[in-house]
Amino acid sequence: MIKKNFSNFIDSLQQDITSSLEIIDGKEKFKCEHWKREKGGGGLTMIIENGNVFEKGGVNVSKVHGKLPESMSTMLNTKDSDFYACGISIVLHPKNPMVPTFHANLRYFELYNNGTLKDRWFGGGLDLTPYYIFENDVIHFHANCKSSCDKYDLSFYNNYKKKCDEYFWNSHRNEARGVGGLFFDYCRENNEMSVDKWFSFIKEMGQCILNSYIPIVEKRKNETFNELNVNWQQIRRGRYVEFNLLHDKGTLFGLKTKGRIESILISMPPKVKWAYDFNPAKGSNEEKLVKILESPKNWV
Repeated sequence: MIKKNFSNFIDSLQQDITSSLEIIDGKEKFKCEHWKREKGGGGLTMIIENGNVFEKGGVNVSKVHGKLPESMSTMLNTKDSDFYACGISIVLHPKNPMVPTFHANLRYFELYNNGTLKDRWFGGGLDLTPYYIFENDVIHFHANCKSSCDKYDLSFYNNYKKKCDEYFWNSHRNEARGVGGLFFDYCRENNEMSVDKWFSFIKEMGQCILNSYIPIVEKRKNETFNELNVNWQQIRRGRYVEFNLLHDKGTLFGLKTKGRIESILISMPPKVKWAYDFNPAKGSNEEKLVKILESPKNWV
């Protein structure tokens, strides 16, 4: 039942998110592409490009099943297992440098041995990657994350924020990818949280995606910007690419297992720049961002 309900939930959330983003953009619509996985399952990719607000964005649903890949069998310490995995992933790269990039995903995984359910868990998270710091926006984002977590456990926000800060750390640059958010995985039923309660928490996270990010976009989408701002945005996007290709477990897993390449790389921003030994001017808004990324802080 959870499998079916989660599948229906991510289908509905995909439509809610894309409809909301189309209204905000006011120009482009999401293009839909249904795809099938050769070894079982498939998904729906929804992509927007060259809009008034969103330079590129993807809201993707996947529902795949089959024999567990060897690399994942080793990671999960299991043999001859089958799996079912479904999830939604969102990556949005706005045109205006004053609007932050946004990423989120929610997922559900089942593991089987000889047709018998052996294990199941939820995972996901959401995080914000600004190019310019508007502290009220970041506080709004984290306050929504905390409010959603507190409905289920007062320890969730601090725990999942810490995990997010640790996960999205660009170690080769010694800086964070962005200003964090939430990251959680292997959320299994226990004495405090039943499967149904975890599912309720995941649905709350779906609402948090809408509440935490969309007001920021609406607030900043018409901010003025210049070529220097765009140059900085593209340099910082380069750091985003570096993290995804060097450190992100999902991206690396997909590449190593020969997954659907268009879906794996949909997170890549459309225009990126690498400038040799670039350092922002002292006291500038660009330097303010760098200093915050060098040492993640508590926002709420």
